[in-house]
Amino acid sequence: MAKRGGFGAGMMPGNMNNLMKQAQRMQKQMEETTKELEDKVYESSVGGGVVTAKVSGRKELLEIKIDPEAVDPDDVETLEDLVISAVNEALRQQDKDYNDSMAKISGGVGLGGLPF
Repeated sequence: MAKRGGFGAGMMPGNMNNLMKQAQRMQKQMEETTKELEDKVYESSVGGGVVTAKVSGRKELLEIKIDPEAVDPDDVETLEDLVISAVNEALRQQDKDYNDSMAKISGGVGLGGLPF
């Protein structure tokens, strides 16, 4: 005969309440951490420091610095590549920092796009 009840095998109402409280704490931690990360600035230099990019934790490009030595009118392609490389590396740093921070909060459990 099948067991009846709204909770799965071994799932008691008290356990469900504890799980909900834990999820709410985790959501609050994630929101606070996200806010902190949004205020950070990530910087990357390439080409021996001739191009530097800064991005925010919101993935906004804040600054590009180009050493005049990198400006060669006959080789604009290299400068373009350096700019792209510097920006992409700064964005990778931001992604890694965000993912590492969220993994610490969630205990490494994948959250599958949950909205926190």
